[in-house]
Amino acid sequence: MHIRYLLSVCSLLLILLLVGCSAEINVDSDPGYAAVTDTKQLMNWIIDPNADVIWGASGWVVTEAGEQDLSPTTQEGWDAIRNAAATIAESGNLLLMPGHAMTGEDWQEISTGLTATAVLLIDAAERQDAQAVFDLGGTLYNVCVSCHQLYVYPEQED
Repeated sequence: MHIRYLLSVCSLLLILLLVGCSAEINVDSDPGYAAVTDTKQLMNWIIDPNADVIWGASGWVVTEAGEQDLSPTTQEGWDAIRNAAATIAESGNLLLMPGHAMTGEDWQEISTGLTATAVLLIDAAERQDAQAVFDLGGTLYNVCVSCHQLYVYPEQED
């Protein structure tokens, strides 16, 4: 008798679990997010410091004492580049969200370019490819400059 009762309860719990797992989630509802920073703060507090991590960990410095390679020599150094690139990649997405998005095709192109470049930087850091990090750091710089020319200093000409 107890075994039948236990089996009935277990069956009922299994049915409830399966029904709960198959419930649809409404993805069209308001996501409930709001920008915490304004766009200038996003640039100054999040994107720029992380870009500096990438730029500071690639390339070479030549002095009278010789050439110094700035590439990471530890896993922690490569992880720092990867983490900075991931933050920049997600920041490119943030730039497309309400609270940051500006009208115009250029804004969308630059924001998606920022994300695309950062995704390539993540891969380069994972592969510990110093040359790719250096080259992509240059691409990242160009993406940043193109945005600044259009939105930060539009009165200046090339």
